[in-house]
Amino acid sequence: MFSVSDALKRRISVRAFKPDPVPEALLRDILDVARYAPSGGNVQPWKVIVVAGAARDAVSRAGKAAVFANPAGEEGDRPIYPANLWEPHRSWRFKVGEDMYALLGIPREDKAARLQHVARNFDFFDAPVGLFFVIDERMGHGQWAHLGMLMQSIALAALERGVSSCMQEAWARVRVTLKRHFGLAEGEMVYCGMALGYADEAAVVNTLRSERAAVDEFARFEGF
Repeated sequence: MFSVSDALKRRISVRAFKPDPVPEALLRDILDVARYAPSGGNVQPWKVIVVAGAARDAVSRAGKAAVFANPAGEEGDRPIYPANLWEPHRSWRFKVGEDMYALLGIPREDKAARLQHVARNFDFFDAPVGLFFVIDERMGHGQWAHLGMLMQSIALAALERGVSSCMQEAWARVRVTLKRHFGLAEGEMVYCGMALGYADEAAVVNTLRSERAAVDEFARFEGF
């Protein structure tokens, strides 16, 4: 058992999983705890779709087919990143990508190998379980923040139980396909996915630790 502070520091985006299944009872336990995540006015603006086995494989095939058919993606009016991302955010994003590919031994000029690694998102990095987070398109920016709180809560509750995760915005690239695949209501959309399972500790990619800005770089203290 470890503290909340330890969990926050230990949680990483795992990109290589063991094939060991995660029992449904354990997944239900994780969600049962995470449902206490805060939301303004207790609106609870989320739905979660959990896939494993044949259901996981089916959505994986659908996602890969959609990406290869339309590399431009299906993000719609809610893109993963803003256009022309500015500093210092652009440099943070660039650095974590370069650090990851350096660990994997994939040079910048090997674009095919880099794309192949990106495509592993749609195999959930071999995790046995995938989660998809659904929100109503009519919800505002606040409710999207609340959905993020649920996702963080799931990741931390999972980690406490020995289960690792990777939040996967890559699934936003196939939102139209996912909407059709899951038979969502007209106003519903998938925000992103999450891979869930047991980390492959021997995989070099799981040694990646992204750098974070120091407190004084993002926080301003007044009145102290």
